[in-house]
Amino acid sequence: MNKAVLALEDGFFLEGQALGAAGEAGGEVVFNTSMSGYQEILTDPSYAGQIVTMTYPLIGNYGVNDEDVESCRIWAQGFVVKEASALYSNWRAKTGLDEYLKKHNIVGIQAVDTRCLTRHIRLQGAMRGVISTLEPDKKRLINKARAVPSLVGLDLVKDVTCGKDYDWDIPYGSKARALKVVAMDYGIKRNILRILSGLGCSIKVVSARAKAEEILGLKPDGLFLSNGPADPAAVLYTVREIRKLFGKLPIFGICLGHQLLALALGARTYKLKFGHHGANHPVMNLETRKVEITAQNHGFCVDMDSMPDRSVKPTHINLYDKTSEGLRHTKMPLFSVQYHPEASPGPHDSSYLFNEFIDLMKKYAKKKRY
Repeated sequence: MNKAVLALEDGFFLEGQALGAAGEAGGEVVFNTSMSGYQEILTDPSYAGQIVTMTYPLIGNYGVNDEDVESCRIWAQGFVVKEASALYSNWRAKTGLDEYLKKHNIVGIQAVDTRCLTRHIRLQGAMRGVISTLEPDKKRLINKARAVPSLVGLDLVKDVTCGKDYDWDIPYGSKARALKVVAMDYGIKRNILRILSGLGCSIKVVSARAKAEEILGLKPDGLFLSNGPADPAAVLYTVREIRKLFGKLPIFGICLGHQLLALALGARTYKLKFGHHGANHPVMNLETRKVEITAQNHGFCVDMDSMPDRSVKPTHINLYDKTSEGLRHTKMPLFSVQYHPEASPGPHDSSYLFNEFIDLMKKYAKKKRY
């Protein structure tokens, strides 16, 4: 097999075997603790600008299918695994991981010590890196890693949002479409749309550049703020529009949507040392004191201590580091969570959040203020 190398900006260097396409890829190197779900991870737009390291040692054994993608393409910049299975076995599989990465021109590396890499990131923090099958020189690769743009202050939403508004017209379940939801596409995952559809919503997906007046003109019953990549503080153009919609209709945000909602409420966000990425993160619901096993994918977090609005209360916290995982406004119909209830790792610990959104929309359906 062809050789490949991974270099980080601080000089950390690993040699391994090429996986996927030949070439070079740069991005922020993060680790994901999920044991499965690599196809969903690769196609999650929230990973734009990042090289994903899987901590589970064997990846690719059930192949890749056409149904489980979360978007139209792979958004991760690169892929790092200990061992990529050369064989795959699943009745739904259409191809293998290596072929899938090659098809989408994604550069990867395998046969490296992912435990060592993960420990290094945990201790030193997520940092920029480069995977290359072309350049063997260590110093040149380290310099290339240092030239990769930092995610701090970087707006990648503009790259992943839809080019034009569209209706989600793939029915999921048999319920009548009684509620109309406008979904802000900051990098929205398809399973969010599937779940809302299955709960009886017709969905209009709109660009991250959509204005408040345009959204209200669609006369929705509720507004959904989606997940997405990079720094929420770099997407202030949508924060201004979200603020204009307060009190006009119910709002539910997930991941980046949670961060943007908090910014619109006047709080600040900050970058985590190495982020939260995986399908096994415990979160406590502060309202019920129950613990949910959640899927996580974020490198930034809301500073709840900076929240100026006393009507906003925290609803969830991460039990690993006590960081913010949710908020709710006590006077306006809006709430959000940092984690991903649509990913169902519990498997359904957090599905109640979508039902809460449905109930909130039904409650305010007769009180529309636009």
